[in-house]
Formats: sequence, C-alpha cells, structure tokens
Amino acid sequence: MMIDPRRPPIFPLTILTGFLGAGKTSLLNRLLKAPELADALVLINEFGEVGLDHLFVEKVDGNLVVMASGCLCCTIRGDLVATLEDLLRRRDNDRIAPFNRIIIETTGLADPAPILHTIMYHPYFMLRLRLDGVISLVDAVNGAATLDKHKEAVKQAAVADRLVISKSDLLPPGDAGLAALRARLKALNPTAVLLDGARGEANPATLLNIGLYDPDRKIPDVRRWLNAEALEERADQDHHHHDHDDHDHHHDHAAGHDRNRHDARIRAFALRHPTPVPPATIEMFLELLRTAHGAHLLRVKGIIALADDPARPLVIHGVQHIFHPPARLEAWPDDDHTTRIVFILEDMEPSFVKGLWDAFVGLAADTPDAAALTRNPLKISPGGLLA
Repeated sequence: MMIDPRRPPIFPLTILTGFLGAGKTSLLNRLLKAPELADALVLINEFGEVGLDHLFVEKVDGNLVVMASGCLCCTIRGDLVATLEDLLRRRDNDRIAPFNRIIIETTGLADPAPILHTIMYHPYFMLRLRLDGVISLVDAVNGAATLDKHKEAVKQAAVADRLVISKSDLLPPGDAGLAALRARLKALNPTAVLLDGARGEANPATLLNIGLYDPDRKIPDVRRWLNAEALEERADQDHHHHDHDDHDHHHDHAAGHDRNRHDARIRAFALRHPTPVPPATIEMFLELLRTAHGAHLLRVKGIIALADDPARPLVIHGVQHIFHPPARLEAWPDDDHTTRIVFILEDMEPSFVKGLWDAFVGLAADTPDAAALTRNPLKISPGGLLA
C-alpha cells in the first residue's frame, strides 16, 4: 500500500515524570546524547530549572532552542495545547527543523493525568500523536520518604509504564532500603518494568517504543503493553502467602509509623474473561465506570474479544474519565484470544469492578435478545467510547 506523502506524520510521545529531585534532568541529559533522540522535540517547564545548558547551540526563535544533539527544545509556557499545536504546524510548514518524536518533561509536583487527557482526547492530537509511554523516576535515597509524604509521587509511580530508580549508586551494596523500595514499587505498580538508572538500565532501548505498537514489526505488541501476567502472578503470590485480603495486609505494615498510607489507596489488578462479549455490554460497562467512577480509574488498558467479530479484538486505553477512541485490530496479535483488562485504581476495590463486570456479562448472557446486543455496531462517540 502506498503512503500518501500529504498525510501529516504521527509522532510517538513520551511523558517523563518524577518527584522533585528524582533525577529527571540527569536522565534527560543522558538520553539526549543518544542517536535515537537526535531528531526529538523536548518540551520542558522552564530552562532555568533544567540543567541542559551544555547541550544548547542556538536559539531559533523565542523559547525554541536547537541542541548539540540536533534536538529541538522548548519551554511550556501557559497552555500545553497551544504549544503543541504551534510546534506541529510549524514542522508541517517547514518553519522549524523536522522532529520524529516528542518528550514532555513534567514538573516534580505534576500529576501526569492532565497531560495524558490532553493527548488522548484532543481531536487534533488524536490524529497526530500516539502515546508511547509514561516514565517515572524514583530517588533511591529519598524515594521511600517521598512516597510516604506525597500522594503526587505515588500517582506518578502508579500510572507509569517504566519505573526508573535513580541514585542507587549512592547507597552501599546490598542496602536493605533499596530492596524495600523495589518491592514497594513492584507492589504499587506490578505492570511497570522496573529499571535501575545507575546500572545503565534506563536507555533508549528500554524507554522508547514501549507503547502498543512495535515500530519494528509494525503490529501491536499487546502482551508487552498490558503486562497482565505480572498482575496475575502477583495475585497468585498474595493468595499463597496471605490468608487476609491485601487491604488489611497494607494497613498491618503501615501501623505505627504511617508508612504506605498513600500506597494503600492504590489497587492494581487484571480482569480476564474467556468468551467474546457483546459490544453493547462493553459500552455500558465502560460508560458507567467512566462517568460514575472516572476519578478512581488511574489507568485502564485492555484487549477485548467482541461477539460481533471475535477474530478482530478491540483495544481500549483510559485515564480517569478520558478514554482514547478504541481501536479495532485486524487480527489477534498472539495466540491468547481472551479478554484482558488491566486496572490501576485509586480508592476503589477491585471487587467492585469485578462485580460490575460480572453483572453486565451475566445480564448479556441472560437477555433473550442477546443477538441484538451482539449486532450492535461499533462507533466512536465524542467521549471516546463505543456509541
């Protein structure tokens, strides 16, 4: 198939987050020296807060800077939407050097959710950008205390696709605190890949091209993107080691020193269903979750077998009340044809979501006119769900 050269290019976008002092600037400095990022566009908050001066070569205009690596760097002043729209159109009109990917570095106190909402819901960005991944840094020295004190740091870790522990080289070998931090992060977000920055594990190969689509194979890599197996393994371990539920387990550990009080608000689990589900059932399930409980959905990712065409699964991705328009794949990317949905929840029990799912699936199975539900056509609504 010929590619229309007039069609605007689509760019992968990476969000780099982490609490104050976690080491985002140091990681960004290292990444920008790599050839894979020679044609990147980097959006940061203020040049004065980010020590990239040694990479600067010249100002193009205003806040736009060309770095020694070839990257373009720009401050975000005011509206992120206006900044992105302006840069995309300037690139299309050859008014700035071409770039092939975008990195947004957030402030240390930022909640990544509003940025994700912007990328997933804005009509123009839906056509021009695809979320490649969220990278969150956690300081090995102060990370545990930061997670204890600041809920923003916990949310940054909970929504991440990659968790990078920084400054581990400042701790003695075999440090118990580092081991405890690693265990805590794995419990908080089992689906995220955990990397040690000081060991060189955080590099372009591990941090880029981690989204749904594998750029080398040109097909979706759903198993890697979901990593539902990590949640299922975690659930098996918890069931094996504990007689009480996970909620009580967290509070037992927190007793006396207020630790993990923010962690206890986060739940991660994977929902799996063996048979295809009517499209209308999925629509009602997601719409109720989104409208009534969206604030509690830190992240939702899934692949769903639909009864109207089981050979072509549906991929969903949501952050709180915003869901990206679902994509219908041409075929299953692997031999696992079961529905798998990964949930990262805040202040909501997995049992509630599971019960809601069972109720809708059971209702569809018991409905006399279930065939009518199965025939419900798939459309994209303004809210990003099925209509």
